[in-house]
Amino acid sequence: MNENIYEVDLFKEKDFLRKKCEECGRVFWTLDPDRKTCGDTPCDEYNFIGNPPIEKNYTLPEMEKKFLSFFEDNEHTTIARYPVVARWRDDIYLTIASIADFQPWVTSGEAPPPANPLVVSQPSIRLNDIDNVGRSGRHLTLFFMGGHHAFNSEDNRIYWNDKTVEYCHRFLSDVLKISPEEITYIEDFWSGGGNAGEDFEVNVRGLELSTLVFMHYGLDGEGNRSELPINIVDTGYGMERLVWASQGTSTCYEAVFGPIISKIKDQADIPSPPKKVLEKHSKLAGLMDIETGRDLDLLRSRVSETTGIETEELDRLLNPLENVYAIADHLRCLAFMFGDGITPSNEGEGYLSRLVLRRTLRLMREIELETPLVELMKLELDHLKSSFPEIFEQKDYVLEVVDLEERRYRETLAQGKRLLDRRSSSLKAEGKSEIPTSDLIELYDSHGLPPEIVKEIMAEKEIKVEPPENFYMQVAQMHSQPEKETEREVKTSKGFELSDLPETELLYYENPYQQEFEGEVVDRKGNYIVLDRTAFYPEGGGQPADKGVLKTGGEEYEVLDVQKDEGVVLHEIESNDLKPGQKVEGKIDWGIRSKYMRHHTATHILLGALRNLLGNHVWQHGVKKGEESSRLDISHPKRITEEKLREIEKIANQIVFQNRRVNSFWMDRNVAEQKYGHALYQGGVVPGKKIRIVEIEDWNAQACAGTHCTRTGEVGLIKIIGRERIQDGVERLIFASGEPVLEAVQEREQKIKKAAETLRSSPGEIDEAVQNLFDQWKTVEKEKDSLRSRLADLQAQRLENNAKKFKDIRIIAEKLEYGDTDELIQIGEELIDKNPDLVVILGSRNDSANIIAMGGENALEKGANCGKITSKAAETLGGGGGGRPRLGQGGGTNVEKLGEAIKVAVETCKEQVE
Repeated sequence: MNENIYEVDLFKEKDFLRKKCEECGRVFWTLDPDRKTCGDTPCDEYNFIGNPPIEKNYTLPEMEKKFLSFFEDNEHTTIARYPVVARWRDDIYLTIASIADFQPWVTSGEAPPPANPLVVSQPSIRLNDIDNVGRSGRHLTLFFMGGHHAFNSEDNRIYWNDKTVEYCHRFLSDVLKISPEEITYIEDFWSGGGNAGEDFEVNVRGLELSTLVFMHYGLDGEGNRSELPINIVDTGYGMERLVWASQGTSTCYEAVFGPIISKIKDQADIPSPPKKVLEKHSKLAGLMDIETGRDLDLLRSRVSETTGIETEELDRLLNPLENVYAIADHLRCLAFMFGDGITPSNEGEGYLSRLVLRRTLRLMREIELETPLVELMKLELDHLKSSFPEIFEQKDYVLEVVDLEERRYRETLAQGKRLLDRRSSSLKAEGKSEIPTSDLIELYDSHGLPPEIVKEIMAEKEIKVEPPENFYMQVAQMHSQPEKETEREVKTSKGFELSDLPETELLYYENPYQQEFEGEVVDRKGNYIVLDRTAFYPEGGGQPADKGVLKTGGEEYEVLDVQKDEGVVLHEIESNDLKPGQKVEGKIDWGIRSKYMRHHTATHILLGALRNLLGNHVWQHGVKKGEESSRLDISHPKRITEEKLREIEKIANQIVFQNRRVNSFWMDRNVAEQKYGHALYQGGVVPGKKIRIVEIEDWNAQACAGTHCTRTGEVGLIKIIGRERIQDGVERLIFASGEPVLEAVQEREQKIKKAAETLRSSPGEIDEAVQNLFDQWKTVEKEKDSLRSRLADLQAQRLENNAKKFKDIRIIAEKLEYGDTDELIQIGEELIDKNPDLVVILGSRNDSANIIAMGGENALEKGANCGKITSKAAETLGGGGGGRPRLGQGGGTNVEKLGEAIKVAVETCKEQVE
């Protein structure tokens, strides 16, 4: 570490003393000659509770205003908060600190900051200690980080360590009136987001109020340091902690969420524990390192020792209130998550939002709070309305998604109970009586079942479940970052040393309609060449590479693929004897390019229509342009109705018919973000100081590298020709534009005519003919089901008399002359419902042989596993099989061996229950 950074002017001017903490050994600076400890927990207790060091009580909005005003008065520019979804980054999902707003583009020196110096109050989300929220008195999922930042380059020095510490000291002592003797500055080292530097942790009466980082290192994947091109002042003031210190309440939650907590307590009829118990609990929590998920029992026992109250009584007093605290915290976190456009799903930021929401519902269940979550969210949104009108503007979407997710959660629990019934039977059959943590995580990840619910249900089945205290921390950590692509060890591509090559001049940006050009070969490796200039568009942004030819000296070379890497465009050609310095003539396949241009422009138009009609939560999740059709994947919490699709299609085509201008231009990143917001990044992260903007006049703007029409009218008609739900929270639209629309319409027309002929109807009356056919089919199906049920009942009665006893179970094994798998299962259901000690093995043959096995509850407890029975039997049939303990099915093509397979099934069953 650079020790000189810690020797700041303020300490010299004010005669600060540099000391070593007698408890933890860390070095700190203080004005108090008698101080022996560093001022941080656990070396110092929370001495501000009931005795605030700040002159007056502040609310969170008041503290934010005080903080921002101080730095504005000291020549800092206040910038608006960034979204809590870090759309400008590909390494994290959520904005975790104020410095995250400027990583990696500003901190790397690639782009200038939006202001310098600047100050911001940034809502930040960290879920790595979610299990401690509500318990510790201080942990939050979403918190406001006040950050003042200065970005120092060689030719533009703003301020560094001296001024940073001076600002902090003046704000705490002069503005908030904290006694200077109570402030300690602890020397430390900080790293995060690929950057690092020396820092001070600033503490008052045991509470860390801010961290002052002097960031001047970059970190690679292995933690190796390198000097940054700029030195960055990165500070983080805990706004909620400052509010807590000003009020001196028992917990941070009461200071920040007081009105919401009161309403939740009233609705859940939860009394407040004695104030002294709460204060002692928070003070002791501060002295313990519970950030690692340490067992809460230890904290309870410490409180019990000091108060004389039994731990069971402490749990009774504190558990409900701690749940209320966490619910209040989670409500605010969810309001910002959904207000900033997150759609709950099973991956990325959508997964994390669902984790917080379902944890909230679980906590509500524990305190028997029957108020719908959507009603609590209304309270939260009303509370945020004055300070965050942009969140309140998204009220309809926020409430809709909360209501939808609560209903889905209830459905998940209902399905989960059935799943756990089967899982418990399997465990018992395998001789196991405990569910490991890995299985709990799988049950949560794949089926949405919280470990507390699993424990509750499995307790009835005498299956042991012990969820780790930091379960949700573990799950959140697993999903906190996107999977990183493997970085290349050297910057090479197709054998080229990219750093040795000049950037290719991109003619397709200068004129997207240019079909022919002249260029010169710069380098060649195998079948790849690099030209000094090109009109061939390389694959990117969901747009495929151009096709075409290169000509020289009477020879013609087909261009098979085009890629761009590090600003260099690589052309793959069929055969290659070209040499550096050779002149070539290029010609792109305009028929293909023009279709890509129309579809790419149509994508922007359609996305604008989707956001216009469905809401700003709609984000591009993926895209693929094609010649005949394209697809657009968007985030949306539920299926889009046919009525909405027609309306979206209508809005999109109105933009086409209005023939609006499509402008493409390069723009400074900060200017672009200030003008268009972070919705620019619909297509993903875009690098560089300057970014290319594609703006459809008075409609939408995106950072985009693709080729586009210059007028929307060139797109032609836009037609949505298909849609599907590709995953939870993501809807896929398949659409066509231009000439392919005509082809799609004509193809559908032909299908309708053919269907009408088959139905002996006319195209205009086909809907009526289809309805008649459907009604007839339904009648036949009902009759068929009725007959099948009667036959199954008769067969079951006959077969029941053929059951043979073995040990403590009975076995029926029969080969039937008819029946598909569904019919066999129906017969089996009839039998085991009445006879829980029965194992039913049935086979039938048509073109292939089918075999099923079903076991009653008592038979399963004796060890029968029908999935394994059919798996073994199906081997005899030359096929495969399997299933669950209660039901197994299989089959194969060796129909003549069906009788032998049934015998194998019987023997396998007997071996299981021996």
